[in-house]
Amino acid sequence: MGMREECKHFQSRTYASGEVARFCVLGNAPDQPWSCPENCLTYERRFADVGWVHGSLVKKPVESAPESNVPLEDRREILDQASEIVNAVAPEMFEERRRELDELAKREHRGWRFWRR
Repeated sequence: MGMREECKHFQSRTYASGEVARFCVLGNAPDQPWSCPENCLTYERRFADVGWVHGSLVKKPVESAPESNVPLEDRREILDQASEIVNAVAPEMFEERRRELDELAKREHRGWRFWRR
């Protein structure tokens, strides 16, 4: 079974490079972009798509899932650990970027003082 594209929690993004990202916004598909859990408790059919038929030009095919000897539970644990690392570093990165933007704004503001005379 693949990703349930009719679920309201499914999203797909196509980037300028042509790469397509398919994922569950709730993070409930540890095997994304290849499949959703069989009995996902959060599955809800998207109302806008009810009764619609999508043409074949709309979606690109998903490449086949890589062979893996790692059990699904271990993959889920690895993804959780990676998420914890990102969440631990993100506030520092946002603060650093905010300081950079503040400094840039100060430098640009200084240049305009000359022309205000």
